[in-house]
Amino acid sequence: MQQENAIEVKNITKKFKVYYDKGSQLKERLLFRSRNRYEERKVLNDISFAVKKGEAVGLIGQNGCGKSTTLKLLTRIMYPDEGKIEISGRVSSLIELGAGFHPDMSGRENIYTNAAIFGLGKKEIDGKLDRIIRFSELGEYIDNPVRTYSSGMYMRLAFSVAINVDADILMIDEILAVGDAKFQAKCFNRLREIKAAGTTIVLVSHSTAQIEQICDKAIWIKEGRIEEEGTSRRVVQDYMSWIMGGESPEDLSADRSEEKDRKSEETQGEESVSNDADGKSEYSADDIFRLRGVGDIKEIGNREIVIKDYAVLDGHTLKPKTNFSIDTPLLIKICYHRNEPKVKEMMCSIGIYRSDGILCYTTNSLIDNARTILVKDDGIIELLFEPIQLMQGQYSIDLSLNVDYGPTFHGILNAVNITIYNTRTDYGIFRPCVKWKI
Repeated sequence: MQQENAIEVKNITKKFKVYYDKGSQLKERLLFRSRNRYEERKVLNDISFAVKKGEAVGLIGQNGCGKSTTLKLLTRIMYPDEGKIEISGRVSSLIELGAGFHPDMSGRENIYTNAAIFGLGKKEIDGKLDRIIRFSELGEYIDNPVRTYSSGMYMRLAFSVAINVDADILMIDEILAVGDAKFQAKCFNRLREIKAAGTTIVLVSHSTAQIEQICDKAIWIKEGRIEEEGTSRRVVQDYMSWIMGGESPEDLSADRSEEKDRKSEETQGEESVSNDADGKSEYSADDIFRLRGVGDIKEIGNREIVIKDYAVLDGHTLKPKTNFSIDTPLLIKICYHRNEPKVKEMMCSIGIYRSDGILCYTTNSLIDNARTILVKDDGIIELLFEPIQLMQGQYSIDLSLNVDYGPTFHGILNAVNITIYNTRTDYGIFRPCVKWKI
C-alpha cells in the first residue's frame, strides 16, 4: 500500500445470489427443489480506485449500481468475492445509524456501547462524552431510555457519536438529512471541520450538491463498473448530462471538443453590439448574446423551455463584459423561449464556481422570494449583483430554467467565464460588508 493513500481498492468483484422463490423451511426446500432456482448477480465487477489521506471522495450513480455495496466492503460489513481492499487508520461509518443501540438503555449508556463499536476505550469515551451530548442537543433526555426517543432524537444521538470519535476515515451513506434544518446545518459544518482537520471522507449520496460541496473527487459507478473518476465538478456534470440525455463520458468529451471549435468560429465572426446615444445597449429577446468564455459549455434538460441567448453585462454601462472589479455591479441577462405551451410557471437558477471547482454561490428566484415566473412564449430574466463581491480570481457561471423539485427545462453549465480583480490587498473568497470602529 502506498504511503500517501488511506484506502486502496484493487480489482474488487462482489456477487449475490438472487432467488426466484426460495423456501423458508427445510421441508419446503426438500419437497420443492425447483423453488431454489436463483441467478448470480454481479453487483461490482473488477473495480479499482485509491483514496489519498485527507481526501474527500464521493460515490455517485443510479440506484443499484453498487455504491452502498462498495461502502459496506470498505467498512468490512461484507467481504469481496475477488480482489483486495487495504485501509490505513481507524474507520468510523455513518451507514446504519444506531447500529448497536439497545432500546432499554439510556442515551448515555448507548454512547459508551456505540463508541466502543468504533474502537474507543472507556477513557477516550469519557473525554468525548460531554462533546457528544452537547452536539446531539438532547440535554435532559440523555439519561432516558432510547425507546422513549423520537426518531429524530435517536438519529441525532447516533450521528453525534459517529461524527465525534475522531476517526482517520469517515464513511457516509445517504444519512445527511438528520434532524431539523438547524441540526443539518450543524452536521455539514462539522463535516467541513473534519475535512479541514485532514480526515479522509468517502461519501455516497444522490445529492450532487452535497458531492460538489464536500468532495474533492468523485467516482461515477455504472452497472458495477467505474464509468468515470475525476474532480467532483466534472464527474457530476457528466453524470447529470448522462441522466438527462443518456450520453456517455466519451460522447461528452467529443461534445466538448466540438463546442470549443464552434465557439472559436463564432468568436471570430462575432460583431460588436451597437449602443444608443447614451452609451447603453438596448436588448430584446431577439438579440444574440454570445459573450461566452473559453470553458467547456454543456447543456442539459428536456428543452420544453430553452435559454435562447444570455449575457453578462456591466451593471453601470449595460455593455457585455468578462473582466470585473470586485466593486462593479454585474448583470446577468437571459432570453428564453417556450417550446411546450403547457408549461405555465418556472424558476431561474444560477451557480457560480471558482476555477478550482469550489461552489461559491448558488441561488434561484424562489429562494430570493422573487415573484413567480409566469412563462410567456418569449421573455427576459435579469439578475443584478450590486456589486458581485467575489474576490480576485476566475469564475464560471451556470444558468438553469427549472421547476422546484421537478424537471430541468434547460441548463447551461459553464455558460460564461468571468475574471474578478481586486482593488485592495485583502484576500479570501468573498468580501462581506464590514464596518470598523476603533
